[in-house]
Amino acid sequence: MSFLTIEHLEKSFGATRVVKDFNLGIEKGEFVSLLGPSGCGKTTVLRMVAGFETPTSGAIRIDGQDVVNLRANQRQIGMVFQSYALFPNLTVAQNVGFGLKVAGVPRAQAADRVTEMLRLIGLPDLGGRYPFQLSGGQQQRVALARALAVEPRVLLLDEPLSALDAKIRVSLRNEIREIQRKLGITTIFVTHDQEEALSMSDRVVVMNGGIAEQVGTPFEIYNRPSTRFVASFVGTLNQVQVTVVDPDQGIVTLADQPIRLGQPIAKSIGATIAIALRPEALRLGADPSRDVALTGRIDEVHFLGSVIRVVAEIGGQRVSLDTFNRPDAPPPRVGDSVDLSASGRDFIRLAD
Repeated sequence: MSFLTIEHLEKSFGATRVVKDFNLGIEKGEFVSLLGPSGCGKTTVLRMVAGFETPTSGAIRIDGQDVVNLRANQRQIGMVFQSYALFPNLTVAQNVGFGLKVAGVPRAQAADRVTEMLRLIGLPDLGGRYPFQLSGGQQQRVALARALAVEPRVLLLDEPLSALDAKIRVSLRNEIREIQRKLGITTIFVTHDQEEALSMSDRVVVMNGGIAEQVGTPFEIYNRPSTRFVASFVGTLNQVQVTVVDPDQGIVTLADQPIRLGQPIAKSIGATIAIALRPEALRLGADPSRDVALTGRIDEVHFLGSVIRVVAEIGGQRVSLDTFNRPDAPPPRVGDSVDLSASGRDFIRLAD
C-alpha cells in the first residue's frame, strides 16, 4: 500500500464539481507534482489532504491512517504557501520554531531544532531578523523551514515559487528538491508551471477539469501524453492533420508526403487524423538515418540565443522546430525551401 493514498476523492461547491473521482497513490519519500491550469482542482486536492477543505466523498489515508475526519493540526502535515504566511512580528527563529512551541516541545530541544532547520535552508546567521528584512527567496526558505521543523509525515507545497522572479525561482526549486531528497519526506507540489513540475518531480499528475488526465514520470508525460489535453498543455507541440493511406502499416500523408507512424491505425483509407510532434524531434536538413523526409518553406525564424526556433509551412500547415545556434552556420532565411527530417516513432497520435 502507498504511504499516501487518495481514493475516489470528490469535492463540490454547491452544484459545481471541482474535483471528480480523483485517485492517487504516493510512495514514502516520493515527490509528486499536481500540474494544471488555474481552476483545474489541483489546489483543492491539496487543501483536502491538508485538512483545510472537507471532501464531499472519498478517502485520504496517510501511512494507513484515514485522516478525512481529522482536523488539520492532527494530520502531521507541513504546508508551505505561495504567500509565505510568516508572522511579521516574530523573528526568523521564532517563525521557524512556532509549530514546535504550539506542540509543547521543550525550549532547549526546540532551539536545537530551529538551529538545524536554519542551517538546512542556508540561513544559519539570520535567525534574529524579521521577515521584512529578508528577500522573497529568503522568506520562502523560512516558510519551508517552519513547515519541516515539526517533522511532518507529508509536506505540501502550494505554488511556493510563483511570487519570485525567474532566476531565484530556478535556484530555489533546486534547493527545495535537494532538501526533500535529503530528508526523504513525502511531498506534493502544486504548480501551473510545467518546467517546475518536469524538473522537480518523481511523478507528475496533469489535471484538467477536476480530473487526473495522466499520471506518470516527467519523461512519460512529455514524450508519451495519453490525451490531447496533456499533449497540448505540456511543452510545445506541432499538431497537423494528415490523411490515412495505409491503415495496416500506419502510413499517412502530409501534403502528399508519406509518414510511417509504425503502428496500425483504426481508420479507413482517406480518413483525416491528427498527429503531433515536439519541435526538438524535427530537424533541418535531410537525414538518411531517419525514416521521415519532408519538404517545406520557411515562414518565421526566431533567434532565442542558444536556440533558434524555425517555423516552416508544409502544405498549408505550420510546424516549428528548434535547432542550436552555431556561429559558423547562419540560420535559414524566411522564404527559403527547406528539407526536414523526423522519425515516425516520435509522432504522437492524438485522440479524436
